[in-house]
Amino acid sequence: ERSYRYQKLACCFGNLCVILLRRNKTFLLEENINLTSLSNKLSSSFTIQVHNLTQQKRNLTEELRRVKEKNQELQTDKEILTRQIETMKKTWNDGSCESGWIYCQYSCYAVNDAEPPTHRTWNEARDDCKRKTSDLTLFLDDTSWDKQGIKGYWIGLLAVGGKWKWINGSDLTNQAWIQQQPATDGQCVTSLQNREWTSVSCTKKNAWICEKKS
Repeated sequence: ERSYRYQKLACCFGNLCVILLRRNKTFLLEENINLTSLSNKLSSSFTIQVHNLTQQKRNLTEELRRVKEKNQELQTDKEILTRQIETMKKTWNDGSCESGWIYCQYSCYAVNDAEPPTHRTWNEARDDCKRKTSDLTLFLDDTSWDKQGIKGYWIGLLAVGGKWKWINGSDLTNQAWIQQQPATDGQCVTSLQNREWTSVSCTKKNAWICEKKS
């Protein structure tokens, strides 16, 4: 009878072990399924995040490109406005020049381009400028005045001691303006728009331009 009881107890214990093993297996399967599902969700979420970040990077790159383009446009506009302001400063007459005088680059100019009979020698032209509290011009650029029939305008440049000198005593530094024309005493210089300066006898009669500070 005692042996029978042990056998019965062993059988119950075996059945209990089988039940526990089945439950553990079921639990492990469920856990595996849950972990697999979680892994898939995390993987999907990671993929979405990577996609979103990649798209954000593209958007920021495009925005940076547009900002750079806009900055370049603004820089170009600034340079244009700066040039326009400088041009206005050079050409705008603020009322500091007398009537009959032309304002240009912070100076006032009187252009004496009457008919040839009233033209003057270099010394006569300079005397006329001095009477107007001015002197022959020291600077003429591509915007120099020109008029049909005018052979040249006296400027404040003449030959002294074998050198080209301005009336303020300084030497001519850019010899390209008057190439292959030796500085012979008694020679003075005339200018015409878009042409090289010309060396002619100071006793010749030409038009002239006076200059004084505004």
